[in-house]
Amino acid sequence: MTAVMPRGGPHASWLDRRYETDEPEYLDRPDTPHEAARVRRALHRMQLLTRGYDRYARWTLERAGAGPSPRVLELGAGTGGLSRRVLRRHPGARVTVSDVAPDAVAALEAGPLGAHPRAVVRRLDATAIDAPDAAFDVAVFAASLHHLPPDKVRAVLREGTRVAGTLLLIDAWRSPWVCAAAIPLMFATGGPTHVHDGVISLRKAYGAAALRELAAPLPLTVRFAFPGYLVAMVGRGA
Repeated sequence: MTAVMPRGGPHASWLDRRYETDEPEYLDRPDTPHEAARVRRALHRMQLLTRGYDRYARWTLERAGAGPSPRVLELGAGTGGLSRRVLRRHPGARVTVSDVAPDAVAALEAGPLGAHPRAVVRRLDATAIDAPDAAFDVAVFAASLHHLPPDKVRAVLREGTRVAGTLLLIDAWRSPWVCAAAIPLMFATGGPTHVHDGVISLRKAYGAAALRELAAPLPLTVRFAFPGYLVAMVGRGA
């Protein structure tokens, strides 16, 4: 059932099922590298404009515990904007910055994070994390969950809670209204290319009911965060 479960959850309405799409994003297609590069730049601009990275970093550190040197794992880091802000906000934080894409990892290694004394850059697959049990206080996977099919999401939930005390998932809130409201911002930050991928992303976003189904029997809490985020916590304190 998991593999074919609607993104809105096992009891999603007819309307929600019509809203869902299986259209691929430029980011997920091997034949559109130039469009994908434009989308990545647009996403970075949008995160800077909306202070998304700062929100993500604050939520991550809130779940990292009160110790002087919290161990943070960022999965699917992309440009590393979240990790840079975690390091800036917490003088003792130690961050492992990771992505599954070799080109993203190479760019991270060549940038400020590659030279940072409290950061380690690694190539890691969020569905099969090459790290020992309980190696981190918190693992965070932001703005990426919608790219994965349900069976892969379940693997992220399993692996994230294995290697970290808390797994924090951040993605878009599943709603046609959020999608409609976001289109002008997506166009302003990246034009039609960004709108193409952004609308598909929002239509692929997992709803709270779907995540609860996939996480079971793990403890999971889900909340809406302004202006349109889904924030889910799995593991300690959930």
